[in-house]
Amino acid sequence: MTLYLGIDFGTSGARAVAIDDHAGIQAQVDFPLDRQTPELWQEGLFALLDQLPLSVRQSIGAIAIDGTSSTVLLCDRSGAPVVEPILYNDARGITVMETLREIAPPNHPAIGATSSLAKLLWYARHPKLYPDALHRVATTGLFFLHQADWLGFQLHGQIGISDYHNALKLGYDPEHLFYPEWLRLALPQLFTKFIPYLPHVVKPGTPIAPITAEMGDRFGLPADCVICAGTTDSIAAFLASGAREPGEAVTSLGSTVVLKLLSRDRVDDARYGIYSHRLGNLWLTGGASNTGGAVLRHFFSDRQLTEFSESIDPNIESPLKYYPLLKPGERFPLNNPELPPRLEPRPNSDVEFLHGLLESIARIEARGYEVLQEFGATGLKRVYTAGGGSKNPTWTAIRQRRLNVPVITPTHTEAAYGAALLARMQDRG
Repeated sequence: MTLYLGIDFGTSGARAVAIDDHAGIQAQVDFPLDRQTPELWQEGLFALLDQLPLSVRQSIGAIAIDGTSSTVLLCDRSGAPVVEPILYNDARGITVMETLREIAPPNHPAIGATSSLAKLLWYARHPKLYPDALHRVATTGLFFLHQADWLGFQLHGQIGISDYHNALKLGYDPEHLFYPEWLRLALPQLFTKFIPYLPHVVKPGTPIAPITAEMGDRFGLPADCVICAGTTDSIAAFLASGAREPGEAVTSLGSTVVLKLLSRDRVDDARYGIYSHRLGNLWLTGGASNTGGAVLRHFFSDRQLTEFSESIDPNIESPLKYYPLLKPGERFPLNNPELPPRLEPRPNSDVEFLHGLLESIARIEARGYEVLQEFGATGLKRVYTAGGGSKNPTWTAIRQRRLNVPVITPTHTEAAYGAALLARMQDRG
């Protein structure tokens, strides 16, 4: 029996899931990440493989890895980092936004303080951070990699290969499958000494190379076990949900509300944080609101959320019109960095207050999908729900009334499971 391994590197831990040809889970392991460093990433990768039963490892035919979007680092040809990585949520790129807007087309997905391209520009402005490495890269080259790229390299040994999900916010064009001319022309002006190699980009799930002999022997993996191009953690979670058809979507109800809608047409507008990833012949378009579970947790404990929700009739619309935020600012579905939280009037009843919050967040979610469709995305047909909010049946019923489409809690929501499905596809779709 051939097995397929998906490995997910998230914000607080790493996980691995092995599935069979029927997508059934055969093994799963995890590793905590109390910090984000290449040394700990490598330790976590090796620990996950070590934890898998030998019988599972000996049956693995393909591996795919997902990582946090726009977590990046500079390496030499041996894969050794020459400077500390910049993490997914690091907004130091705000200092290069003016340059970014000058070189990139208006409203491009790479225009953002946390994008991969913003971080590359920041590296270009701070070469003094890695002076000791410059004599090495003078002869071997300097490579710009995403987290998933670097982790995949640990197993297949081919430096500088990425996928078009991770490379989207670097400026790669997933529609025409090349780095655009504006990016290629800009690099020599940005780097005064050594222009880093941008990764060669392939379709997620593409077989890159077999496991290296060293790694195969170390972990008991078959010599023909192929390492595939990976993806980002959020797209791996989307793949895990089971959404496959145009009009199907996934709402992640975590600290914030993140929408992803599978569309026949590409939709991009950086002003609203809307951008599209290519998914086969379709497009995965989406946006993220600042409202969500963090607001609920601010006012209620988990026990209260459960208890009060049971007292709400989800078929009755709350008259309260809130815009639940913890601090001013919203980008999607409204674009207003100064939008104030609206949490008044607060009724005496905590149940009524919670009803108003759940209703209002559901209204914002519904408006988000309306905005995506107004920009040209395929009409909404079905919504799968991930995140902690998916466990609240009252909220699910309110959302279904608002969305007016079926709302489903998928069997699988783990990004590692989605990465395993990607390995199983092996460039077949």
